[in-house]
Amino acid sequence: MSPCRFILAAALACLPPAGASAARGPDPAAEIVARIRAPEFPAKDFPITDYGAAPGDAADCTAALRQAIAACHAAGGGRVRVPAGVWRTSAIHLLSRVNLHLDEGATLRFSAAPADYLPVVFTRWEGTECMNYSALIYAFEQEDIAVTGAGVLDGSATADNWWAWKSGAQAAARARLREMGERGVPVAGRVFGEGGFLRPNFIQPYRCRNVLIEGVTIVRSPMWAVNPVLCTNVTVRGVHVDSHGPNNDGCDPESCRDVLVERCVFDAGDDCIAIKSGRDDDGRRVGVPAENIVVRDCAMRDGHAGVAIGSEISGGARNIIVERCTMDSPNLDRALRIKSNARRGGTVEGVVMRQVKVGRVAEAVLTVDLLYEEGARGDHPPVIRDVRLEEITSVASPRVLWIVGFPGATVDGIRLSDCQFRGLTDADVVRDAGTLEFDHVLIEPAGGNSRSRSSMAPSSGSPRP
Repeated sequence: MSPCRFILAAALACLPPAGASAARGPDPAAEIVARIRAPEFPAKDFPITDYGAAPGDAADCTAALRQAIAACHAAGGGRVRVPAGVWRTSAIHLLSRVNLHLDEGATLRFSAAPADYLPVVFTRWEGTECMNYSALIYAFEQEDIAVTGAGVLDGSATADNWWAWKSGAQAAARARLREMGERGVPVAGRVFGEGGFLRPNFIQPYRCRNVLIEGVTIVRSPMWAVNPVLCTNVTVRGVHVDSHGPNNDGCDPESCRDVLVERCVFDAGDDCIAIKSGRDDDGRRVGVPAENIVVRDCAMRDGHAGVAIGSEISGGARNIIVERCTMDSPNLDRALRIKSNARRGGTVEGVVMRQVKVGRVAEAVLTVDLLYEEGARGDHPPVIRDVRLEEITSVASPRVLWIVGFPGATVDGIRLSDCQFRGLTDADVVRDAGTLEFDHVLIEPAGGNSRSRSSMAPSSGSPRP
């Protein structure tokens, strides 16, 4: 294995107060957020009860919802209002200038019958484009759309319906889709849906502009909860995701540009936030990175990671800023996780996590895993560079770093500054990496004996203390 190189900071005896980092000029997060504007809607309401909707388990409100959306769109826009009560529905397709608004006390309870999400739509499934079941709430090439309010979106997924596919027939369908993507089968010919066993995501705006998801609570999602794909100008604000099924990511901006995720709570069965940009050759064919994404003031509880980048990252990712979040749970594995391999490839650069409070995580504060799934078997070694952790505090984690590359891949320019890591129990793992820099970093193993890390001995690829 190739040796790691370390840029050593000047020896420092103690950690400076929080916020002591030197000014670095214009704040890229502020510049990104300044461009993002939530859509505005005319002050006109279209209550679904005006179109025949009735609450309770006996009524199906799908037709009423669709009629209200069509009427709102035709009138130039406004709010489609869902009053308090439980309303049963199947797939909802949003149109431009429509805000689907759930009043406090309202629950949209979605059918768990796969046939209710047909006909198939143009979608992306785990990073590969195909024709598949509609997302529960879907929009295609629309502008100025929203899902807002204080109500609940209930996907009705359980181990007896959608979630059962993960350990059953989904594996064969997944392999077939991957093979189609590698062979370059036209997307129109990649037809799944009935008999295909690829679970739909909950909310998926696809190729949309000016998207707002605000205030709602999402429970029991079939798969990923909020999944904007190839969208521009996206705001996800004040959303609470509480869904613990398999692959139940909280929010997955995929090949999106100018995205703000703020004041949300994620309690998830997979990554709380996962930033993606397509998988393997199909992701490279589309070739659109995830870029200019700000995650701030969020709370991450259970999940595989607080924020992940990958693993479907073939289009690359850049300018990702995570700030002022809290991440804490015995069931949260990592704070920041970057994952790829030599088949998925991709360049990930310009990642900043700052002013984040980490309580307990199960593996490491920062994980860079380039041996994920296929590992080094492929022709597209990934590039990970310019990753900065600033003003991070953690209370308890086995280690600070778990970084594993492979010869030919790039992991370089990792910098930790003004950080405090306490309650550590295991040696960091750093293999096949480039430069690491520590500046004003306090390390305190479990049981005390804290020390300032401002220099490290070179590593030959073995775990280091």
